[in-house]
Amino acid sequence: MRTLLVAAIALALAACGEKTADKKSGPPATLITVTKAKAQPLEIVETTLGTLEAVQDPRIAAEIAGRVARVAARAGEAVKKGQLLAELDPADIAQQHKADRAEIARIEALLAQQERLVTRQNELVQKSFISKNALDDASAQRDALKNQLDGARARAALSANGLARTKIVAPFDGVIEEQIAAQGDYLKVGDPLFRLVSNTRLRAHLPFPEAAAQRLQRGQKVRLASPLLPGKMLEGEIEDIRPTISDTGRAVGAIAGVDNPDGLLKGGGSVDAAVVIGLREAAVMVPEQSVVLRPAGKVVYAIVDGKAEQRVVNTGGKQSGLVEIVSGLKADETVALDGAGFLTNGAPVTVKEQATKPATPATSSSKS
Repeated sequence: MRTLLVAAIALALAACGEKTADKKSGPPATLITVTKAKAQPLEIVETTLGTLEAVQDPRIAAEIAGRVARVAARAGEAVKKGQLLAELDPADIAQQHKADRAEIARIEALLAQQERLVTRQNELVQKSFISKNALDDASAQRDALKNQLDGARARAALSANGLARTKIVAPFDGVIEEQIAAQGDYLKVGDPLFRLVSNTRLRAHLPFPEAAAQRLQRGQKVRLASPLLPGKMLEGEIEDIRPTISDTGRAVGAIAGVDNPDGLLKGGGSVDAAVVIGLREAAVMVPEQSVVLRPAGKVVYAIVDGKAEQRVVNTGGKQSGLVEIVSGLKADETVALDGAGFLTNGAPVTVKEQATKPATPATSSSKS
C-alpha cells in the first residue's frame, strides 16, 4: 500500500513538471517571410481623374448663303484634308461672277480705246495742233477707267471666291462626328453643316484639390492611363493652369497636351492622371503588405533576434505595391512580409524564406 502511494506521488510530480515545462516553452513561433526596407528614389505626384477633349473640334459652317445642293460625307466617315463634304447651289453666284467678268471685259475695251486716244492727242500736242488741256482731259478719263477696272477685278475676285466657297471641304484630317444640315436646307452665313473631330492631338482637363495649386506648374510631366489603352501609359505635360478655383468642385484646373497619333484615345474619355511635382532621392520603401493596422496605428514588424518588434510608422506615398515609411523605420532593416498581420510585439518568428522583392523606382502620390 505504501509502495502504491509513493508511485502515485511520483507520477503527480512528473505531470506537474511537464506542465511547467510546457508553460516555459511559450507559444509556437509564427512562420513568416521577410524583406528589407530599401532606400530608393521616389517621385512625388498629384493624382486625379480627368477628361479628354479634342483640340480640333470645329463646326464646319457655310461661308456664303445658299441652298445645300449635295452632301458628300456622312456622320462617322473619316475624311482627308481638302476632301469635299458638301456643295451649295452655285447658280446665283456663278451668274454674278459671269457678270463681273463681263464688266471687266467692257472696261478693258474702253481703257484700250482711251489709251490710243491719249497717245494720239499727245502726238497732236507735240505738233501744237491741240491744246494741252485736251490731253489732260483724255489722260484723266484714262486714269478713271483704270480705277474702274481695278474695282471690277476686285468684285470678280470676290465672286470667284464665293463660287469656290460653295464647295465645303474638310480643313484637316478627321472624322465627321455629326451631320447637321441635309440636302435642300437653306443656310445663312455661319450656319453649321458638320462637326468635324480630329483625335491626333488631345487636351486632358485635370481637376486638382485647391491645396495643390501652389505645387502645379506649366511644363510638369503628366502620366496618363486610359481604359481604352489598358496596361499602356501615355505622357504629356501641363500646358495651362486655370487662374481661378471652380465654384462647384473647389478645384484648380490644369490642362495637359497629349499626342494621340494612332487615334486610339477619344475625346470625352476619362484618364487617370499623375503629375510629377517632386523627387525624394532616398525614400524608405517597404511592400504594402508589411504595414498593418493595430490600435497604436499603422505598424511594421522589424525582425530582431528571431522576434517581431512592433514599430509605429508614418507612411507617405505609395505606388507599384510599395509604400513610403516617413518615420519609424530605417533603410536596410528587416521587416515581416507574409504573415505580418498575425504578429504581435515580441512574438517569436520562423523565417520561411528570405524574400528579395526588387526595389523598383516608385512613384508616390503626395496624399498620405
